[in-house]
Amino acid sequence: MSSINLDQAVKIAQATLKTGRELDLKPLTVVVLDTGGHMVAFMRDDDSGILRPEMATAKAYGCLGLGMGSRGYAGREIQFLAPLATVAQGRLLPVQGGVLIRDRENGVIMGAVGASGDTGDNDEAAIIAGIRSVDLFADTGGTP
Repeated sequence: MSSINLDQAVKIAQATLKTGRELDLKPLTVVVLDTGGHMVAFMRDDDSGILRPEMATAKAYGCLGLGMGSRGYAGREIQFLAPLATVAQGRLLPVQGGVLIRDRENGVIMGAVGASGDTGDNDEAAIIAGIRSVDLFADTGGTP
């Protein structure tokens, strides 16, 4: 399984923040994880909240752990999510704003991106633009 590289991760993070500014979103924090859940890139807008790094990381980590973008599991019942949060040792935030990165050719998961700072829908929109900026596929876990 190929994983996101540093150059791609930095470009995704930069494009995510740039899109957030273009859309006039609240200050964002963005985290890019590789397939093993390791942080490859982290960036934040000035004045982004102090819990945003942990929130963005948990959004991306949950995507990797469940094999789907956060839109696919964010609305599920508490009986499903509460045990998962325990198993993930608190590293799962079941809200929108976590997106899997997939290779366009074969659909292989290359990593995940989490963003936090605005609404989940807006965080997700900025991430999608970031992933597309490096010609990879953004898998939100929802209907394309």
